[in-house]
Amino acid sequence: MSERTVRVRVPATSANLGPGFDAFGIACTLYNETTLTLTRAPGVEITARGEGASHIPADERNIVWKSVRYLLERAGCNDEFRGAKIHMNNRIPLSRGLGSSATAIVAGLKAANAILDNRFNRHELLQFATDIEGHPDNVAPAIYGGFTVNTVTNGVVDCFSFLPRIFMRFVVMVPNFYLSTKSARQVLPVEIPMKDAIFNISHAGMMVAALARGAEKFLDHAFEDALHQNYRAELIPGMFDVFAAAKRAGAYGAALSGAGPCLIAFVPERRRCTDAVADAMRAAFRDHGVQARPLFLRLDTKGAHIVNDKSAN
Repeated sequence: MSERTVRVRVPATSANLGPGFDAFGIACTLYNETTLTLTRAPGVEITARGEGASHIPADERNIVWKSVRYLLERAGCNDEFRGAKIHMNNRIPLSRGLGSSATAIVAGLKAANAILDNRFNRHELLQFATDIEGHPDNVAPAIYGGFTVNTVTNGVVDCFSFLPRIFMRFVVMVPNFYLSTKSARQVLPVEIPMKDAIFNISHAGMMVAALARGAEKFLDHAFEDALHQNYRAELIPGMFDVFAAAKRAGAYGAALSGAGPCLIAFVPERRRCTDAVADAMRAAFRDHGVQARPLFLRLDTKGAHIVNDKSAN
């Protein structure tokens, strides 16, 4: 097989969406692009620019390269391709709850798979990505696009992806501090009360039903959560005040984006109030001593895709 270079574009994602802890995700219109060339000679050459470029490992620890190697191993091609050239052009903030690590995993898998003439289908890529990431809530929307509901049963991942019948925009407030997923996980309890589990099951079901049916009135409380946000609030000053400010300004609701610290508001397309929501969220953050900048995003409907594929010179 002759050497080829591919460039893959992968969307940012927001997971949990309130009550869908480790199960729900959406793809957003903010993208990282990764260019991959597999080489027969050993050694990896990695360059990066954009968001977090100075913090991205340029050696064997790089998560794109690890994901490439994982796919090559599954395909039995480790001996054929022993090295790579990888260039990352990043627009998704690191360690903010917008799926930057999932984006890197999916980029490596998708690009390597394209070079191998798409030996694996999207469901198989999802399984690989989940095995690497540990859970599917971010990698699934990164692969499929849209709104995803994900389950893991005896280690096997299933993903239902759909486009909501309610048109929304997303206002994502990016605070001026980092929060690692590990730190956000450490504050969660090992066990939860039955009433909290029931609360989340009912609200998660209501959210999916309302979005799939287009029943706007049922979204009023659908983004509320009892499993993780209450515990993580101590890590994000003013979080619930920011949620309340977004809703007063016209959003359906707001939630912690992934493990945070980004907060995401779900704004009706028809209300044209994204600026007002962003201003209200920024002011509420400022009242708690936090500076934050807004991202204005929509739902990505394509997921990860190859944007070029050409023979390497």
